Amino acid sequence: MPSLRPSGAGLGFRRELLPALKTRVPDAIAFFELAPENWIDMGGAYGRELRGFTERYPFVCHGLSLSLGGPSPLDEMLLAKTRQFMDMHGIHLYTEHLSYCSDDGHLYDLLPIPFTEEAVKYVAARIRRTQDILERRIAIENASFYVAAPIAEMDEITFVRAVLEEADCDLHLDINNVYVNSVNHRYDALEFIRAMPSERIVYLHMAGHYNEADDLIIDSHGADVIDPVWALLDAAYRLHGVAPTLLERDFNIPPLAELVREVEHIARIQAHYRRHEQAGRAS
Repeated sequence: MPSLRPSGAGLGFRRELLPALKTRVPDAIAFFELAPENWIDMGGAYGRELRGFTERYPFVCHGLSLSLGGPSPLDEMLLAKTRQFMDMHGIHLYTEHLSYCSDDGHLYDLLPIPFTEEAVKYVAARIRRTQDILERRIAIENASFYVAAPIAEMDEITFVRAVLEEADCDLHLDINNVYVNSVNHRYDALEFIRAMPSERIVYLHMAGHYNEADDLIIDSHGADVIDPVWALLDAAYRLHGVAPTLLERDFNIPPLAELVREVEHIARIQAHYRRHEQAGRAS
C-alpha cells in the first residue's frame, strides 16, 4: 500500500471518536495519529474500521513503549511487527519519546535520560537500530519530565541536539512539553524552540496540561491548549516553517465537534504562515 504523507493539522485516532468520525471527518483534520502498540494485533470490526481510514487519510505512528533510553534490550520483536503494520497501512512516519519507560518491566511513566555524552551515544545507537529495523527515518520527541536526571553534563537543548546529530534522525517537537518543562525547570521556552534545528523538525504536537501548583505543571493531555502554548506554536512556525501538527487529547475528551475547534486553530495558524511563505517566494 503506498504511503500517504501527513500534512496540515491532525488528531489522535481514538476509539471513542470512531462513531462521529465514521459519520463525517471534519475538513480541518488532514491526518490522524495512533499508538501502534494499541492497534498492531487488532482484528475484527476495529481492524476493518482502521483499514477504512488508512486507505483514505495519512496516519502517523507515535510509539509509547519502545523505551529508547532504557537499560533493557531494545524490543526488536515489537519493531518488526510495527514495520509490518506500517507497511500494511501505508504509514510513513514513526516517532518515539526521547526518554525511557522500562527496567525489567514497564514503569508506566516516561522518565528522563541523563544528559551525558555516554547517554547520547547509547540512545543514538538504539535509534539507529530502530531505523534499520523499521527501514525508515524516525523522529524523536522532546519529553516532559518532572524530576531532573541525577547526572547532567549538558543542558536539555544540547542533549537533544547531540542525539539528533549522533543518530542522524529527525525531531518531533512537542510544543506543550517545551512549555511544561520551561515552567517546571525554569528555562526560556522560546529559547529552546529557537535552538532546535529547523532541518530536522518534521512533526509537532500540541496539547493541554494540568496546573498542580504555580511551579509544577503536569502534561495531562486532558485540557484545552492555553494561550502561551498557542503563542509558542506561532513562534515555532515563524522560526522553523510549517510542519504537520497534531492535537493530543487523551483524557476528558469532548465531543468531536468541540474538539475539532482546536484542530481548526492549528490549521488557521498554518495557513497564515503558508501565505507568508508564498508571498516571500513571489516577491
